[in-house]
Amino acid sequence: MTERSRRPQAATSRSRPRAEDREAPDLRDLVQEACRTLTDLIGYPAEGVSAVCPTESDGWRVSVDVLEVARIPDTTSLLATYDVELDAHGRLKQYRRVRRYRRGWADS
Repeated sequence: MTERSRRPQAATSRSRPRAEDREAPDLRDLVQEACRTLTDLIGYPAEGVSAVCPTESDGWRVSVDVLEVARIPDTTSLLATYDVELDAHGRLKQYRRVRRYRRGWADS
């Protein structure tokens, strides 16, 4: 019996993940990282997230609401919304305050 010579198989497209097949960061992880990073930078605690939107550059824009001035009663506390822009890997690119308001006030 002769042994057949085996050639190494060529790499298939399945052996390397394509760009669209690579696992994207979990959206919840991105949001938590945006809140954590913003809190570290500005020193105010994050109260919540009011929006998450993809950017044209394959990143994310997260609108984080923070408590800037705590007051009694709580309805007079001052909050602010910051837009935090992350790259595709969840790293901070930039942030800016876009709005400041009293707790409980509705947008006009």
